[in-house]
Amino acid sequence: MTLANRHVHAIDPVWDRITEEAQNAIRDEPVLAGLIHSSILHHPTIEMALAYRFAQKLASGEMSEQILRGLADEALTSDPAIATAARADIVATFERDPACDRFLQPMMFFKGFKAIQASRIGSWLWRQGRKDLSYFVQMRVSELFGVDIHPGARIGRGIMIDHAHSIVIGETAVVGDNVSMLHSVTLGGTGKEDDDRHPKIGDGVLIGAGAKVLGNITIGQCSRIAAGSVVLEDVPPKTTVAGVPARIVGEAGCAHPSVMMDQLIGIRAPDV
Repeated sequence: MTLANRHVHAIDPVWDRITEEAQNAIRDEPVLAGLIHSSILHHPTIEMALAYRFAQKLASGEMSEQILRGLADEALTSDPAIATAARADIVATFERDPACDRFLQPMMFFKGFKAIQASRIGSWLWRQGRKDLSYFVQMRVSELFGVDIHPGARIGRGIMIDHAHSIVIGETAVVGDNVSMLHSVTLGGTGKEDDDRHPKIGDGVLIGAGAKVLGNITIGQCSRIAAGSVVLEDVPPKTTVAGVPARIVGEAGCAHPSVMMDQLIGIRAPDV
């Protein structure tokens, strides 16, 4: 472990807050004491807690918790950026999701957060050339959480996926930093191409529920995609698109759509 990594472990406000909230949760709901202690308080670092949660959730008769824990420990040790991104995801979820009032909640209960963290480990396996094992992780995440993220996709940090049901992210998709998306979003291809065929989502983009972004197109930073839209062409930065197929309907409405989470689009009243 490098000196910088030791410093992060020694001064880790995100993890400190999670452990404090865990102790409060046990006080308020003692029946959860065993679960919270084994998942959070038993571990000295967030890396170890993430590895434990990954193994505990994905384990099955096909793959033991012990094997999965070893894989997760290896990934988190080899690539400290995985846990750094997890911290950013926790803060993003707390700041953007009105249903989240503690850092503890994503770690314990939010399937969008758990799916992203598991997919990061699958992505690490993919980059190591361990593709069959990474496909196993993808399969289990899809089975457990209803989120299908190809291990070849590149996902930034500060990601918030609200509700997270029926999310699909294709192999060559790129998702920038500080992106927010709601349930039933697809970042997919348009056919049977086998090259670079999936969307590139810029930093700070907000993608509404049920939106489909298809093909090797670029969604400019700090843009908004309205719920239910089908996006087939590039989207300029700081704009709002809506419709099937999606068209530009205005500016993004604010400097940071993914943070503000404002999904309302002004509609002019019909003439009477």
